[in-house]
Parts: sequence; structure tokens; C-alpha cells
Amino acid sequence: MKKALITGITGQDGAYLAQLLHQKGYEVHGLVRRSSTTDVNDLRLRWLGIVDDVTLVDGDLSDLSSLMRVVRSVQPDEVYNLAAQSFVKTSWQQPLLTGAVTGLGCANVLEAVRIEKPDARFYQASSSEMYGLIQEPMQSETTPFYPRSPYAAAKLYGHWMTVNYRESFGLHASSGILFNHESPLRGIEFVTRKVTDSVARIKLGLGHELRLGNIDAKRDWGHARDYVKAMWLMLQQDVADDYVVATGRTVTVRDMCRIAFDHVGLSMDKHLVIDPNLFRPAEVDVLLGNPGKAKAKLGWEPETTLEAMIQEMVDADLKRLAGVR
Repeated sequence: MKKALITGITGQDGAYLAQLLHQKGYEVHGLVRRSSTTDVNDLRLRWLGIVDDVTLVDGDLSDLSSLMRVVRSVQPDEVYNLAAQSFVKTSWQQPLLTGAVTGLGCANVLEAVRIEKPDARFYQASSSEMYGLIQEPMQSETTPFYPRSPYAAAKLYGHWMTVNYRESFGLHASSGILFNHESPLRGIEFVTRKVTDSVARIKLGLGHELRLGNIDAKRDWGHARDYVKAMWLMLQQDVADDYVVATGRTVTVRDMCRIAFDHVGLSMDKHLVIDPNLFRPAEVDVLLGNPGKAKAKLGWEPETTLEAMIQEMVDADLKRLAGVR
């Protein structure tokens, strides 16, 4: 039986990946950091019905010694580094923490793997935010990076450290440059989930407006459930490499909102409020990924459309909120 270690297992991607690996017969271990709200750490795992199918271990990306102990104890065949301070807006408020966790944290995991289990296969969750001020209309693995936030800069450090450890130490280390991917497990602070939660509240009479910043920003949105399959496929390859994971379709935040409102029969124009305070200090206007390499080499294809995903998220939020009325 293969063993997998997932950092960030209590997040959206970590939970879906844990479910996928469990279905494939893996023994799944997840790194969790100590917090004062441990009773809610496993909410996503419970939502997917797999909380009893994974083993949670204590550790922290900023503590190399804890990572070394975990890798030494678990002896994983595959290590997926999904943990990060992952909210772009917060990275401007906490740039040093973001750098320490999202950037240096990746290097700590790589070092723990190099020292304790160098034959393990390693996956780094890189981000389309690294492209930032885009240098090409459609971004691929060879498109130059131009990060526009502390989060993106930290992700870029982790990305290049993964390449460095692959080339310097011979680790089977791959990065997935994932474009925006969402689901009913997305955190409430992210724009897609903010939209679907607000739409559900308005529909149920629990709210009356959706307040957003730049709704003309364009993103390439896919479903997290599809994207974790690409992560797993990368670590099944004979040779480690980096891959863009995207749908190849870009849509404005405005149009994404319209899909959500239309799904419940509401007029977006009656409820959407633009708040200048919610604009980013440095905006990333357009992101559009070219998944050609992932399709050709991994045999990966996105399976869920944006429309189906947003409708699934709205329905999940309606169900959640109806239960607490």
C-alpha cells in the first residue's frame, strides 16, 4: 500500500486530494498545525465523509524539525505540499508571514524530504498568480512570471526551489501551476464562494446585497475535484516536470456572478454593489492558462464546466444556510 503525506489536508485541495488517494487505496497522512479551533479543522474532510480514513499528524511548515520528524515517521511514497497562506488580499496585510509559510515553507518541506526520504515523489502547489502582469495572452509553462502580490512572489520562490531541488539533488519534484479552482469547499473569503454564499443568502432572505471590488477581472476557473487528479498524475510520471493546469477558458467575475444569480432566478443588477475598498493594490487583470502539456503528457482533461461548478456551489450554500435558519 502506498503512503501519501499531504500538507494543507484540511483545505479545499487537500480534502479532495485525500479523497482521491483514499479511493485509490493509499494510506493517507495529513499535516495539521496546532490552532485554538481544532474542532473545525476537519470540516472539509467531514463534508466529504473521509475524516476517519486519514491520519492527521502535528507539524508546521515554518518548523523544519517537525517536518523532518513527520517524514521520518510516515516514510511517505508521495508528498503533496498544498499548505500555504493562500489568500491574496491577506498577503498584503501579512507579507512576511506569507513569505515564511508560502515560500520558505515549501523549501522546508523539500529539505525534510531530501534528508529523510529522498526517494519520495514531491508535488508543489504553484499558482497562476505567479504570472501576474501577464507577458503572453495565454500562459504556459514557458511564459515569464511577473508576480503582483506578496502571495505570488512567495509562490514563485517555492516554485523555483522545487525546480532547484529537482535539478540539484535529483528529487522527483514536480510543480502544478494551477489556475483558479473552486468548489463547495472553497473558503468563504475567496470571490467565487463569497458570490455563491451571498446569492444563497439573498435567495433565502438572509441578505440583500453582494459587495465586490473589480468585477471586470478575468479568470480561468476550474473545479478543484478535477485539478487534484492532475496533481496525482504528475507524480505517476517517470520524469518529474512542471505543468499548467487550467481550462483554457477565461470569464469575468461579472459573468461568474451572473451565472450564480441566474441559477436561483434573481436579477444580479438589483443586488450587486461595487466597493472601491475591495480593489487590490495591484490588480491581475487577466489569467488564461494553456493546459496543452498536461493534456498531452498526463492525459488530463477538466471535466466540470464553470456553469456546473457555480451551480453546485450555490446549491451547497443554499443547503448549508437552510440548515441554520
